[in-house]
Amino acid sequence: APDIPVIDQAYSKLSNSITVEWRAVPGATNYLLTAQDGDSFIETIVKNSPGTVTGLKPATLYRITVRSINSGGKSQPSSFRKVKTVLAAPILSVHSLSCDSIAVSWKAVHMAAGFSVSLMRSDGLGRMLKQNTTNTSLIFTNLDPGALYTIKAYAWNANGMPGDDFTYNQRTSPNAPVDVKVAFNSGALRAVVSWMPTEGALTYSVTVSSGLLKLRCNTSSASCVVPSLQCSSEYYVSVTAYNDAGSSKPTDAVSLKTNPCAPVNISIEEDEPGHLLVSWSNISLGHYYVVFVKSDDGLEVHCNTSYTQCHFQSDCGFTYFISVFAYNKAGQSPLGDVFNYTTAPCCPSDFRAVFMSSDTVRVSWAPVRGADLYETRAAGGSGVVLCRDTATACTLSALQCSTPYNITVYSFSEARGSNTSCAPQYVATAPCSPEIKNISKEGLSVVSVQWQPNNEEATYVVTARGEAGLWHCTSTRNSCTLMDLPCGSAFSVSAIARSPAGQSFPSYSIPLETAPCCPSDLILTQVTQSVTNISWSVGRGAQTYVTTLESPKGQAKCHTLQTYCLLGCITCGTNYTVSLRAISETGLTSSCTYKGYSSSACCPSGVKLYRLSNNGIRVFWRASDETINYKADLHGSKGNFSCTPSLGLSHCDITKIPCGDVYTVVVAPVTDKGPKLTLFSSFCPKKIYS
Repeated sequence: APDIPVIDQAYSKLSNSITVEWRAVPGATNYLLTAQDGDSFIETIVKNSPGTVTGLKPATLYRITVRSINSGGKSQPSSFRKVKTVLAAPILSVHSLSCDSIAVSWKAVHMAAGFSVSLMRSDGLGRMLKQNTTNTSLIFTNLDPGALYTIKAYAWNANGMPGDDFTYNQRTSPNAPVDVKVAFNSGALRAVVSWMPTEGALTYSVTVSSGLLKLRCNTSSASCVVPSLQCSSEYYVSVTAYNDAGSSKPTDAVSLKTNPCAPVNISIEEDEPGHLLVSWSNISLGHYYVVFVKSDDGLEVHCNTSYTQCHFQSDCGFTYFISVFAYNKAGQSPLGDVFNYTTAPCCPSDFRAVFMSSDTVRVSWAPVRGADLYETRAAGGSGVVLCRDTATACTLSALQCSTPYNITVYSFSEARGSNTSCAPQYVATAPCSPEIKNISKEGLSVVSVQWQPNNEEATYVVTARGEAGLWHCTSTRNSCTLMDLPCGSAFSVSAIARSPAGQSFPSYSIPLETAPCCPSDLILTQVTQSVTNISWSVGRGAQTYVTTLESPKGQAKCHTLQTYCLLGCITCGTNYTVSLRAISETGLTSSCTYKGYSSSACCPSGVKLYRLSNNGIRVFWRASDETINYKADLHGSKGNFSCTPSLGLSHCDITKIPCGDVYTVVVAPVTDKGPKLTLFSSFCPKKIYS
């Protein structure tokens, strides 16, 4: 373990933490800081000095120690230092009493001897006000209206040491707005009230009153639109400013008089063909009247009169919009009742139907003179779908798929009704979305998809979509086969139906996973005479692998997540079949076969050494297989020697060996691997000859 650290200093700047500085200890990788208060303590691990212990209690005396740490363990604690955390910050409650004063209060702070509270405009203008007190409240006066102030407070202890500070932003309430102006719009029956902005105001409230009626408008700008005023009325307008501190006093009221009301009881009569008579009731405060008659082709005529009726010419096949206005010194009356007089409309022409989806069709047509409403009716399937609109287009939704409909558009006039002689048009909806019933695998890369056929004369297209790409198959029946799907891939299979009427929505997708790919490369390496290492390339889609070496003498198997495996219990001189199973995350399996493997020839047993002469040795052994040649190797510091007997013999002689040396003797089988002879001496036991 490392040496014990030495604390240089420990101090508290925040009420919930103590900072410690110490001298670095050679070999230490971390340091353990401990702050103890009675029986409780808090520990913190840091990398180097200085370090800070947090989560402490305010105004509390702690014993601080440091321990150094490395891989060997922890040192003993350092000599402790006693440090007291500073006082907690007072929690302020602040509000504006008026537009020029702010009241501040707080709860008592433990161990506090007094408090310091300062106030200054947040924009830096003006001077800072500061008060020290032992009370828990005070009031700042003679402040700027609507100004944002920053209040900072902290407590100090009996030694005068300050604690944490608390900052609060408070705005004074605003002054009342000035220069209030009212602009009246007689056409819209609304007033625009504007004023000079007052400092610090966040919102304004405009009050427009007339007797018991009061209208209000709230805004954050220096103007406000008051709608829905009544004609022939007098209003009184005042404005009040608000911010988060409160409200100002309302301004002095400004008078507003409105224009006359619109004429009522308007009637239109076609007293004879081609002539219209417009009449209305007399309006109080109306000095004169103007009648406007506008046809739907844009032509407009009018008449001025001090009476209560006017005469106009009319044409068939038009819609006329008649409005009457009254005038006085305040201006024009609001728009009153508008009478629409329409001659019998014609049937719509240029009918067009465009399918937006299999159950939605958008119908459009040319506008018809005299029609103010159109009704589109689609009859077919199990009912009728209706759409009514003033536009020359309509969208019919919730239609039944793969269903013929007769669609008719009727023009409608409130005055004359609808024209029922309009001819229908035949339209067929797009096919219904198929429902996939089953997906079956017919081979490694072949999948059969079956669905419920629910359309007549439809062609179905099945799509398998995945990271490997797109695969399609097409059929007019209830199944098709996806070919050449790659191994180890995930797909989302969906189907659509197509017909001359359009294309259906895709079916719900069904997940499909193909079996993992077999590794392309597999290498076997003999480690010892009974242990063989097998490694292979990654098989796409495989999560685990099971490798097997099998022979008539036994089987070796390994299940692994890796791309390699060690197989034990391998019998020497044996031919093995090599197989591998790649298994996906969901349990799909691919069985893979590879070229056979032959283990190394068996080492001989019963090796014995006999001295022939001072410089000769005879090596005997028991052959494990009479069809295998063996070779005896003699290795020493004065030279290396070897001998190989004829096939079938189990001994050989090595002569002319230098005397006075210690030799290592190994007898190993020799196999013929093509043009080279392979010696398995590293697997066979060694004898010592002196």
